[in-house]
Amino acid sequence: MADYSDAPRTLPKKPWTFDDHTLSEIRRAAATGIYDIRGGGSKRRLPHFDDLVLLGASISRYALEGYREKCGTDVILGDRFASKPLHLKIPITIAGMSFGSLSANAKEALGRGASAMGTSTTTGDGGMTPEERGQSRHLVYQYLPSRYGMNPDDLRKADAIEIVVGQGAKPGGGGMLLGQKITDRVAGMRTLPVGVDQRSACRHPDWTGPDDMEIKIQELREITNWEKPIYVKVGAARPYYDTALSVKAGADVVVVDGMQGGTAATQDVFIEHVGIPTLAAVREAVRALTDLDMHRKVQLVVSGGIRNGADVAKALAMGADAVAIGTAALVALGDNDPALEAEYQKLGTTAGAYDDWHEGRDPAGISTQDPELAKRLDPVKAGHRLANYLAVMTLELQTLARANGKSHVRNLEPEDLAALTVEAAAMAGVPLAGTSWIPGQ
Repeated sequence: MADYSDAPRTLPKKPWTFDDHTLSEIRRAAATGIYDIRGGGSKRRLPHFDDLVLLGASISRYALEGYREKCGTDVILGDRFASKPLHLKIPITIAGMSFGSLSANAKEALGRGASAMGTSTTTGDGGMTPEERGQSRHLVYQYLPSRYGMNPDDLRKADAIEIVVGQGAKPGGGGMLLGQKITDRVAGMRTLPVGVDQRSACRHPDWTGPDDMEIKIQELREITNWEKPIYVKVGAARPYYDTALSVKAGADVVVVDGMQGGTAATQDVFIEHVGIPTLAAVREAVRALTDLDMHRKVQLVVSGGIRNGADVAKALAMGADAVAIGTAALVALGDNDPALEAEYQKLGTTAGAYDDWHEGRDPAGISTQDPELAKRLDPVKAGHRLANYLAVMTLELQTLARANGKSHVRNLEPEDLAALTVEAAAMAGVPLAGTSWIPGQ
């Protein structure tokens, strides 16, 4: 009988449910008694725009010649009731990221980059800074449950107002700002004690439902003399009903933020386990607008994991009017640059992990309030980088639209799409590639 006692043995296979990361998190929780807080968006693999393809033109569709035939990119946001809607040159906007979460130089750079491309940027949960207002051609003022820095003068200075009900990384939850980022200036703008951890409210203090939100929208219109478009932003949890109720409450624009959307800081359990993917949220929001006969009358802005012109093209083809970017904009400014890997390693993280945004020690000078670190970011150069990135995204978008025979990017439509997976086909409501089958229909 053969003796296998000396034969080499492979190590036992670890269970998928209890992988190394899960085990380390259990040990960390047991040792500290504190839940994990981090920045960024979901890190799990989710159905996304990569799971869709654009079909392009051949015989049944006639492609446009890129060098001779124009492809428009402009979009008007908020012309339902506002007397001064936003006229943007491109359908790519900058999402709300607060002063406090980001440095003043970073906020200025976002304004510079967006303005160079004729698009809008957004204040975030922390009030309006002179640096951002001064460099933003189109500035959207976020009106959040916290009401940090909210005052009628800043509402009137803004070009649009975005009522934030939820965010993709944390629908149903408020934001966090740790004490090390609450400097004298941040504390003054937010009426907070210096150096003390802050957690924003998760719901608006003066309404309990859509009827109250309708009253609030009317108040904001009166304060701003019916000039400013009113957006309503929701995290992708129940996008059909939230979109429908926002429209009925009088919103000019609805912003839907999928779970791939990032955040400066919240619980990891929120980021990974609450909300639905952006791909699924777009279809549901468009369905609500279509059912109310308000599609294109109330504009839809989609955010959460938008990275390139292909993502934009696919979102527009699904029925969005514009998109918003957050994480990608920060990377364009210079955040999480591998050139700073040695400094990220000292923080116990690595470039591209985004876990450190809440700690205020960002070596790129972006997600920090440390004056010495913040000096590292040149807002003029960083703004130029962002403008370059937006220009490339726009060219990519135009290239894909022309390839589908469109003279304007907003003419992209679901018929220009096919899905590569059954999940993406079901979520996006487009056929599985090579078939006419849409799961569930």
